[in-house]
Amino acid sequence: MERDTTIMNYQNYALGKWITGEGEGTPLFNAITGERIGRASSKGLDFNEMMTYARKVGGPTLRKMTFQERGLMLKALALHLHSVKDKFYELSYVTGATKIDSWIDIEGGIGNLFANSSLRRQFPDLPFYVDGEAARLSKGGTFIGHHIMVPREGVAVHINAFNFPIWGMLEKIAVNLMAGVPAIVKPATLTCYLTELMVKEIIATQILPEGSLQLICGSANGILDHVCCEDVVTFTGSASTGKMLKAHSKLIDEAVPFNMEADSLNASIIGEDAIPGTEEFDLYIKEIQKEMTVKAGQKCTAIRRIIVPEKLVEDVQKALCDRLSKTIIGDPAIEGVRMGSLAGNPQVVEVSEKVNELAESQDIIYGDLENFDVVGANKNKGAFFPPILFLNDNPFEKTDCHIIEAFGPVSTILPYKNLDEAIELARMGKGSLVCSIVTSDDNIAREFTVNAASMHGRILVLNKDCAKESTGHGSPMPLLTHGGPGRAGGGEEMGGKRGILHYLQRTAIQGHPTTISKITSQYQVGGKQEKANPHVFRKYFEELEIGETVFTDTHTVTLENIEEFAEISGDKFYAHMDENSLEDTIFTGRVAHGYYILSRAAGLFVDPPKGPVLLNYGIDECRFTKPVYPGMTIAVRFTVKEKIDQEKRSDDDIAKGIVKFLVDVYDDEDETVMLATILTMIKKRNQSC
Repeated sequence: MERDTTIMNYQNYALGKWITGEGEGTPLFNAITGERIGRASSKGLDFNEMMTYARKVGGPTLRKMTFQERGLMLKALALHLHSVKDKFYELSYVTGATKIDSWIDIEGGIGNLFANSSLRRQFPDLPFYVDGEAARLSKGGTFIGHHIMVPREGVAVHINAFNFPIWGMLEKIAVNLMAGVPAIVKPATLTCYLTELMVKEIIATQILPEGSLQLICGSANGILDHVCCEDVVTFTGSASTGKMLKAHSKLIDEAVPFNMEADSLNASIIGEDAIPGTEEFDLYIKEIQKEMTVKAGQKCTAIRRIIVPEKLVEDVQKALCDRLSKTIIGDPAIEGVRMGSLAGNPQVVEVSEKVNELAESQDIIYGDLENFDVVGANKNKGAFFPPILFLNDNPFEKTDCHIIEAFGPVSTILPYKNLDEAIELARMGKGSLVCSIVTSDDNIAREFTVNAASMHGRILVLNKDCAKESTGHGSPMPLLTHGGPGRAGGGEEMGGKRGILHYLQRTAIQGHPTTISKITSQYQVGGKQEKANPHVFRKYFEELEIGETVFTDTHTVTLENIEEFAEISGDKFYAHMDENSLEDTIFTGRVAHGYYILSRAAGLFVDPPKGPVLLNYGIDECRFTKPVYPGMTIAVRFTVKEKIDQEKRSDDDIAKGIVKFLVDVYDDEDETVMLATILTMIKKRNQSC
């Protein structure tokens, strides 16, 4: 592959325009060839103006959008970026990445956009989120409490690491944009050229509102001087830098949320059952080799500590060395190369220093810093580094391996005598992003996981049954938490819905149920119920109003009803059928089936003729709150509780929305006997949207 050797001025995007930084800036190099490719500078940028621009221009537009609109915005962006992904692969090679390395960074990042976009279905069709259940605060029910979560009226400042210049940005902005908060992204200068390329593509689409994304290529020194209490700062990088940033006086004075992902001496354990010849043993060796060589070990989730039963150390050592010996290092553009370079020569120096420190207390059993082969490139000009495997024969006494992280293709074998020792060794890293155990014994898996979990953000339990579909030790997933305690920074990113909530302010609200219903756009029990006219099943989605209620006719439950339902359903539970078995129960007589009450309620509130209602597809929060005995009379208050718009998937699709109805079944004493929420799909009158 021929590469462009043009010296570029990599730009910043600020205040709605692309800006070339002043001065000489920082020189940037091709990690494979060592050739200079450009410069990056942020000199001349006014960080205070950028923060103000985000707050005043990007923020208001994002906050006005509903979660559904923000989700569709991310989906549109993801679809576009996926359609032009090849241009990112081409430049990604310059970072030293192989195709699989680039796939993790590029398509993994775009995948985060897709995943977060899909979370719109877990949020209301509102600019804010209504959290949890209402709390009844008074005896008469006229005073209740609830929680809403609204977007922070600030900026998400993301300071990212060099190893994933695309994924690192996209996994973070996907979350803040879903929440309705603008972002300023500061990638590591070393690989900022790849981030810049993607941001240029994003800005060119005009999918994001202006002001919702700005970019700093070069130093961002001083930006934290301008944060305020509604901003959020995230950092991915070294623990030393993170601690320095976390201690910034403005963060402390303004109580600015600060999320840190730092060093992580991740461990992987092989169970005593996974002996040579088992599928689990082979899986373990493959996983270790992969985590050492993918991205040349430059992953915050890479395996740094290989924890092995004493009896298997020799077997693991032999198998792993054999597999590492087949790893071809070189120019990723050349067929057969499986490991590229580090991101730059500064990393070669840094990782070499850490290897030498580790070598003072443990033995290198594979690899040589000086003598290794590189295919298709000059190893002295490019940032190449060989896999290095250590053996530590006494990991409880020789503890450097639990303290020093060589951020490259470097790992250490540590022996253990029993599972308790394996757990303790894993915990000696003092907090990690991820830990894994390979075993076919579920008892071992349980014992390890429960006792190790408090020191790890994620635990992978790998065996032959899940291996085919497993994403592996080193792959954080958008819907699961990414972060870890202690050394790993104590932060938390992604995590599905939970990640979005980090960018929202949770506020308790109190008042009358009618007022709270109006504020939340969700009907609250005890609020005013307007009689629906016509029946709600005769109305299109747009015409339904929160609080509209159908007050049904009554139905008196008979013993015959109970027995007929028992015959039809097959449910002949003693409480329904055997009055002689009710001694020492809560029942005073034969009781109606809860599901009979639910079914009969449907018979009361349904308006049968064809209309805008397309289908009922589920029930939420169904509770049977009071026994119903033969002779009791029931009726239903059927209330529009919440409306959620849905997008048309194609021109032929029916324009529709989801309506949640509150089903309140009450008896002749006006006491609720059943409460449920049903989910109903209702057609729109306007089929063009």
